Amino acid sequence: MSTRLDEFRAYRNRMNERILQTDHLGIKRFFNLDTAAYRDGALDAKTKELLGLVASAVLRCNDCIDYHLMQCVDAGWKDEELHDALNVALVVGGSIVIPHLRHAVETIDMLRNEGAKSVT
Repeated sequence: MSTRLDEFRAYRNRMNERILQTDHLGIKRFFNLDTAAYRDGALDAKTKELLGLVASAVLRCNDCIDYHLMQCVDAGWKDEELHDALNVALVVGGSIVIPHLRHAVETIDMLRNEGAKSVT
């Protein structure tokens, strides 16, 4: 049974490949810039993903929230740390962020469930 996250991953991968097939220089440059922004620098990549999560929640982009949560979980952030970061997003963004907070908490639960299944 495929989950919302499975469908998101498949769609994101398929459409990113399709977008890059257009061979548009500006789009390719932006994709490269986005990738480079999350590499280790003065801040480590793990911290940058957490920052991306907070920005995504404030901007109210569920696709971005899902993507950054996947990266954050892979990077080793604990639930308590993710919840604390999402609290910052809620304070900065206000009550309009609450639906996206719900989405984020559901995504965290789904990712942890995936991880539990892969361990068994």
